[in-house]
Amino acid sequence: MVEVREIAPGRTLDGADALLALRPRWQTPAALVAFVDSQLRPSGYRMVGAFEDDATSASSVLGFRETRCTAWGHYVYVDDLSTVPAARGRGHADALLRWVVSEARRLGGEAVHLDSGVGAHRAAAHRLYMRHHFEITSHHFSVELER
Repeated sequence: MVEVREIAPGRTLDGADALLALRPRWQTPAALVAFVDSQLRPSGYRMVGAFEDDATSASSVLGFRETRCTAWGHYVYVDDLSTVPAARGRGHADALLRWVVSEARRLGGEAVHLDSGVGAHRAAAHRLYMRHHFEITSHHFSVELER
């Protein structure tokens, strides 16, 4: 049995292992939790997790924010969607995408957006998004800044 529930501020550690599977740059759960709680949550970032049975750690997490811009109006942006490797293929990410689409509707949003990396290693994620009727609508460009 999988339960989908929001991970409240102060409970970010409950989703850290799943999020680290996607964002290893943070190296440790403590570093990731510190960043999410001090930098992201204050600007509206929220987390939802898929929890198996009575587990206290999420098998899968989705991080998102409600936002507005001139291009898309009022929408929900998915920053992160990740499942621990041992739990992949069990429908957790499907459940989280259904949840976030429902939440976007509840918030009065016009759409849900996300970016996804490219390459053969991302094929399963892209199939997931297409199954949920996401469309490839633009290219994302970036430039690294010298420090």
